[in-house]
Amino acid sequence: MQSIERAAAILRLLAAGSGRLGAGEVARSLGLARGTAHGLLRTLERVGFVEQDGGSGKYRLGAALLHLGAGYLDVNELRSRAINWADALASRSGEAVRIGTFLDGKVLVVHHVFRPDDTPQAMDVGSLLPLHATALGKALIAHDANAAASVRDTVLEPYCRGTITDPKELARVAARVRENGWAAEAGELSVGEAGVAAPIRGHGGLVVGAIGISGPVERICDTRRVPEPRLVAFVCDAARAVSRDLGGARR
Repeated sequence: MQSIERAAAILRLLAAGSGRLGAGEVARSLGLARGTAHGLLRTLERVGFVEQDGGSGKYRLGAALLHLGAGYLDVNELRSRAINWADALASRSGEAVRIGTFLDGKVLVVHHVFRPDDTPQAMDVGSLLPLHATALGKALIAHDANAAASVRDTVLEPYCRGTITDPKELARVAARVRENGWAAEAGELSVGEAGVAAPIRGHGGLVVGAIGISGPVERICDTRRVPEPRLVAFVCDAARAVSRDLGGARR
């Protein structure tokens, strides 16, 4: 059963992007060992579900499966599964909560819970946020090969003095995100604003989105601009809960 779920996740991952992915990229996206990902890809290639490019060695969907398209996850399902957990995260953290998914090189905000106080706030559902300057985006870059590919050869726009604009530095940050299991931002998209986010996984371990909190730097981070451990724990707990509801809990 696990092999079938992982093979299905690979097909969904390839269907989500327009380019080709190597075995290492697939492995990072699904949290698998490279050898495991390579073995699954070779099996899928033998049955014609994927094709390998002779020059680059990268894989794409086989012709028989191109009808899968890019709609591998209905964002309405992601939102509906996450609503209760997002509300709980806002209550526990005291901060605004957003859920985002990768779309055309950006983070699409599919759900937004206001900070539980009386301050004026604007609804962000439907907004497109930059991948490289947000915790949500970094969580996606670290685990979604298509998101990572979309920023690899592009000019990274500086929004603040703290925005990461060097692709090599962003790659190092993504590696730390994979190691830690969560991503952070501090004064990178908006001056004085910070955030923490963690990936949401669907069937087979495929990362289908991210959930995170955002608020003033002084409430999210300590004096070193490192996120408070309790807030990180709240976010990771919420991400795991949504992942379980989507059938993406790790076995």
